[in-house]
Parts: sequence; C-alpha cells; structure tokens
Amino acid sequence: MTSIETDAATTTSNVTFDFNGQTVIVTGAARGIGLELGRFFCRSGATVYLVDFDADALDTATAEVGCRGAVADVSDTRSVRAVIDRAIAETDRIDVLVNNAGILRDRMLWKLTDEDYEQVMAVHAGGTFRFTRACVPHFRERGYGRVVNVTSYTGLHGNPGQANYAMAKAGVIGFTKTAAKELARFGVTVNAISPNAETRMIASIPDDKRAELTAQIPLGRFADPREMAAAVAFLASADAGYITGVVVPVDGGISI
Repeated sequence: MTSIETDAATTTSNVTFDFNGQTVIVTGAARGIGLELGRFFCRSGATVYLVDFDADALDTATAEVGCRGAVADVSDTRSVRAVIDRAIAETDRIDVLVNNAGILRDRMLWKLTDEDYEQVMAVHAGGTFRFTRACVPHFRERGYGRVVNVTSYTGLHGNPGQANYAMAKAGVIGFTKTAAKELARFGVTVNAISPNAETRMIASIPDDKRAELTAQIPLGRFADPREMAAAVAFLASADAGYITGVVVPVDGGISI
C-alpha cells in the first residue's frame, strides 16, 4: 500500500511504503543517496542498517535518521559478513539489500594506476557481489528477498576519465541480470537503478563540465537524492514481486 503526495515547490515526492517489520541494509549510507534511502526506509517502518566506511559520518547519519549504523569495508568479506551476522542476530531476518557504496578515482585511461582501478572495482563491483552473496542464504531460507543495486549512466554509455568507474558499473549491471536469473527460484528479485542525482561526486565536477552535463538532461537539472527513494522503495517492495533483472533509469531523461 502506498500513498503519494507531490510537492510542486520542490519537485520531490513524499511517497510512503509499508516496510514495517522488515530489515533493510543500505551500503554507502553516511551521505547522499544512501542516506536518503535509509531515511526513507526508516520512515516507512523498517529496521534500517546504514553501512559505511566513514565512522564519524556514519555516527552523524544514524543520529540524524534514527536508525542503526554498521561501520564496514564493503570490499572485505569478513567485514561484510559481520554486518549480515549482526542484522540476523538482532532482527532474525533480512528483507532488503541496497548496494549503493561507491568511490571515484577519476583519471584519463593512460593516467589510471592499478590502485585507481582496483579500489573502484573492489567497492562498486566487489561490494555489490559480497553483500549480495552474504544475504543469499538468508533469502533462500525465507523464500523472499529484494536486492536493489545502484549503477550509473556511465556504466551503459561510458564517460571520459572514468574507465575504471564505467567498467565497475557495467559489471554491476551484468551482475544484476545474472543474480536475478539465479535467485528467482527462491523468491528473490534483483534490480538496479541508474540515478542522476546531486551528490558529492557531482559536486566535484568542474563548473564548465557540470554545465555541459546539465544541458544534456531533458529535465534540466540533477535530481535531489530524495528523488531516488520512491524508485528504490518500489523495487524493494512486495508490490514489485514480478519485476526482476531490470535497470530503471531515474535520470531526468539523460539516457533517452
């Protein structure tokens, strides 16, 4: 059951889903899209675990949102399993996983170092793989689960200076489709969104380049991170039980 109220002044939607009694894990959640997703799920009644590597930022986020925090390195298997084990110990279930953690190490291809490549792959692709893998036994046991991955327009179309990031995000898309096929028999759906929101990553873009990018967006602006929540919540809801393996562009039309 959902209710929708549109705020014309801010062009954002106040959409409410019922996640009462559910356990939701959101990675990369101390800031930006992840934080807004955590806030949304918390407001919708879920027990929410915000996961991030930055302990100080995470403390601030959990205090602000009123949910639980878990400091973890998404590229480290032991760290990931500790989060999942804690969630199971405390709530006896995991219903929704949102793989949002990401970093940038932007350089032109010939300037990228092995470390630039490996770090980006480990967080984006590796984190998505590790957290999903860790949740699967619990999803299978209950015959239910929702995974929503955050990919990127760059993963589909590329972008100069982001060969490592594009490769990682393209990998997330391939993983989403493969995991969807493998896990469907267990009542688990795996989908992704491709966002185009105002985040620290966008803020780091030089003004001239940012203006060029904005001009390519049919809606003429980058989204507020809150505008990602409705799409993610729908894919994470019981209502979306017949949708799996898709990438939903929440991008103001830039991918048209």
